[in-house]
Amino acid sequence: MRRTITKAGGLTAAAMFTLALAQPAQAAQLGSGAEVRPAASAAYFEFTDGTDTFVFKLTDAAKIQQARNMLSGVDTENVGVMGTIIKTPAAYNKPWKFQLDPNSVRFFGMAMEVCDASIDYVDDHLAEVGGALLPRSVWCPWQSKLTREVTKP
Repeated sequence: MRRTITKAGGLTAAAMFTLALAQPAQAAQLGSGAEVRPAASAAYFEFTDGTDTFVFKLTDAAKIQQARNMLSGVDTENVGVMGTIIKTPAAYNKPWKFQLDPNSVRFFGMAMEVCDASIDYVDDHLAEVGGALLPRSVWCPWQSKLTREVTKP
């Protein structure tokens, strides 16, 4: 009897795993309300902190789709933008002297205070980023809100 329960439990777990993997694809096919676009090698998005705007690059297809879902109103939970600062300017993010590492970008609903700062404040204190200001260079402006997808300049 014990062997039957273990085997049944294993089959149930395998079936649930298969279902979990299939759900995102099925949701896209069933019309979750989000427009599914072909995977792009890179996409650019803008967010505001309530005062200024900042453009960042995404290269991960799942994150690109998540950002598009946020803009279309399908995803309303994790609307803040966070990532690791790279202390070099990017042509697509003028006039700022820094950018976000595309591989580090995530979306959040709540974050710790230690990573909060406005776009302008980070730019003005860039030399301090990674030390007392924004340890490990992780930035999560609490007021950030995705505003639009932009084309690369």
